[in-house]
Amino acid sequence: MNLTTENIVLIGSILLLLSILAGKTSYRFGVPTLILFLLVGMLAGSEGIGQIAFDNPGTAQFIGIISLNFILFSGGLDTNWASIKPVLGQGISLSTVGVLLTALLLGAFVWFLTDFTIFESLLLGSIVSSTDAAAVFSILRSKSLALKSKLRPTLELESGSNDPMAYVLTLTFLGMVLNPSMSGYSLVIMFFQQMILGFLLGMGFGWLSKILINQINLGFEGLYPVLVISLMFITFSFTDLLGGNGFLAVYLCAVYLGNQELIHKKTILKMFDGLAWLMQIVLFLTLGLLVNPSEIIPFLGVGILISLFLIIVARPVSVFISLLPFKMNPRRRWYISWVGLRGAVPIVFATYPLIAGIDKAHIIFNIVFFISLTSVIIQGTTLTLFAKWLHVLLPEKVKQKTALDLISSDSPKNKLVEMELDLESTAIGKKIVELGFPKTAIIATIKRNGAYITPTGNTELQLGDLLMVLVEGESSLNDVFQSLGISKKITDEHQEDTEN
Repeated sequence: MNLTTENIVLIGSILLLLSILAGKTSYRFGVPTLILFLLVGMLAGSEGIGQIAFDNPGTAQFIGIISLNFILFSGGLDTNWASIKPVLGQGISLSTVGVLLTALLLGAFVWFLTDFTIFESLLLGSIVSSTDAAAVFSILRSKSLALKSKLRPTLELESGSNDPMAYVLTLTFLGMVLNPSMSGYSLVIMFFQQMILGFLLGMGFGWLSKILINQINLGFEGLYPVLVISLMFITFSFTDLLGGNGFLAVYLCAVYLGNQELIHKKTILKMFDGLAWLMQIVLFLTLGLLVNPSEIIPFLGVGILISLFLIIVARPVSVFISLLPFKMNPRRRWYISWVGLRGAVPIVFATYPLIAGIDKAHIIFNIVFFISLTSVIIQGTTLTLFAKWLHVLLPEKVKQKTALDLISSDSPKNKLVEMELDLESTAIGKKIVELGFPKTAIIATIKRNGAYITPTGNTELQLGDLLMVLVEGESSLNDVFQSLGISKKITDEHQEDTEN
């Protein structure tokens, strides 16, 4: 079946529905959801029961880039700065030194094992050198793993920030395959240009985006996620236009925004969480359609050897070396080594050699696809098991809260407090989003001139406003007084215990 304008919406919606239904039951059998999405795409492909003919690496790459923007941005929004700050050095080392070592070690093994040239081998190693953000975010969060010693922030920081390094290495060695005489100096310049511009523009666009989101008055809550989507794509495309790394810029922009007070932040976070899942499904379906199982079969033997070397040797060695400067329990290092999930990102990167038209492009693509498939199956299905074996698993009740959890109005609040804004309050004339209000408290309603209004982040406080605030405890109450700039003049009759 060929995809046409008339049937693409029907076929796409059916595949989307089948993927969701498959994902709903996947964990009953211990299979990661992403594998089900990929298998649905393969079954719908030209060699499956769907007989859908799709052989366009350019379109797949475009869909992959769009999808990765949403996945990285959603992961960044949900990254709590307080949780990643203590592991920032470890995460950066893993996402740079670790990725480089993985690419070199695996490239050397491929060169020894196959008839690939050294540059073709290093190209393949670079393509699969980074852990996959879609796979790590999806599997860790869907399994709700509560890990010891800040393991989860480390893993999520690494997976969200190491794609730029793999991207630069992929472009570097692809250029050397196409032009073996390329200057090493120009490659070093390109690397630093990509990373420095990606960092600066990512943080800069994050700062500008915060100002725009909080200052512009769109009038409709549903428009704010649309505004953020446009800012996300501007960040990526403008950074890429200037020669920076757009993936790094998008992730850093999202991390910055996720840790700021934003108007309608809860709506924005939930919208991007849903869009990230949609993009993961679309991405894996597309890549499933692109691959032909019959083309993978001849490379099963070499694929298994490369996969095992990556999982057992290249990943652990790169992790242990890149984490040498840091004090860390060996069990934690081994678990980080095991969560070296490869997924959609390497397959997307493998489309670059296809589009460039190098001799072994199809061989590289099929080997990369097999590596990603085996990685998610072998490692993705055993994350909980290895966490128990290595004694790094914590009870669910002490699980680290994400940004989406922290702003949820469903979190327990045990005290309702009334407070009136008088002349001494520094909050008068400010929007709620500008107050730095504690996440452990919520302004439930405001009584103004005899009428009750439901506040939003854009609501401007006025003299004489009577605020009804839900707080979690005395510490939270003190933070509320501080953010409102008023002294603690609350009597018992102004407080109502709301505990059942």
